[in-house]
Amino acid sequence: MLMLLSSALSHISSSPFLPYHTTKTHPKFVTRNARASRRRWLPPTVTRVSSSDDPTVAVASSPPPPPPTTVGDDESVVVESAADVVRNFYAGINGRDLASVEDLIADNCVYEDLIFPRPFVGCKEILQFFEKFIGSVSTDLQFVIDDLSTEDSSAVGVTWHLEWKRRPFPFSKGCSFYRLEVVNNKRQIVYGRDSVEPAIKPGETALVCNLVNRACAHIIVQMTTDKSYNNVLHRDCKTIKIK
Repeated sequence: MLMLLSSALSHISSSPFLPYHTTKTHPKFVTRNARASRRRWLPPTVTRVSSSDDPTVAVASSPPPPPPTTVGDDESVVVESAADVVRNFYAGINGRDLASVEDLIADNCVYEDLIFPRPFVGCKEILQFFEKFIGSVSTDLQFVIDDLSTEDSSAVGVTWHLEWKRRPFPFSKGCSFYRLEVVNNKRQIVYGRDSVEPAIKPGETALVCNLVNRACAHIIVQMTTDKSYNNVLHRDCKTIKIK
């Protein structure tokens, strides 16, 4: 993600612009009266999402989150909802406040960013990764949540993008999944996975390459399991040795 972000920073203009996002709703048709049979299409609702001027992360057209829950029978201990924990996580990254982020990550958390060869294990290692990330980019680069699931108390899915000075950052769309548990009377992230939009999009070429790879693998398996082919190969190898 760091190389992906740094490669396009110089191509973004500094003119302010706040994008609008539309909710994905089916077109609604309204009949004016019984005499008029023509129908009028209603445009989808337009909502505004957060920008770099306000580090608080906003969600576009999402249902209201469930209220905080209590731990067991002790009503005095209130635990934040999973959706609120994830929102606070992104708000902390946007505000470069790793101290607040640390409280949201479990000690044994496993975080996978799929552009890296191995996951980051443990709160300390994850915080070091985010420290490098926020240290290598400007504060004008902000996460903006496009949509976030709110109904599950232990799992949250998020779609997001990055904005640079209120402008959508190129190749920065992503989706994340988080699993949460209540640890020491606090709901914390125990697992996370990020999948980021690729900078190179091969399209149908990727499907063709996949078919070719599968065909080659099938041929190799047949060659290694065919006894007659092995006998010919063994004979040819002995002939080459004699020569």
